Amino acid sequence: MNRFQRIWQRLKQEIKVYRLAMADPRTPKAAKWLLRFALAYLLSPLDLIPDAIPILGLFDEVILLPAVLWIARRMIPGEVMRECRLRAARENANR
Repeated sequence: MNRFQRIWQRLKQEIKVYRLAMADPRTPKAAKWLLRFALAYLLSPLDLIPDAIPILGLFDEVILLPAVLWIARRMIPGEVMRECRLRAARENANR
């Protein structure tokens, strides 16, 4: 498996983990809202800062979204994340 495939597999795994965390009732509502915001923003064609502006145009994708994801992750209890990672790994192993 080449490097791109490993990165793609890891990204799919992380998406699954966060999807499971959002569905878990122990995840704080604020973390769920932040994760929903990040997902909606990624899928939205609109940007807070237009990409046409040199350097600043990528600020929201490179700095803002990872920061929002980091804050949401810090809000989710470690036990919930561990369980979600195990469930995601089991789902992948069953394929």
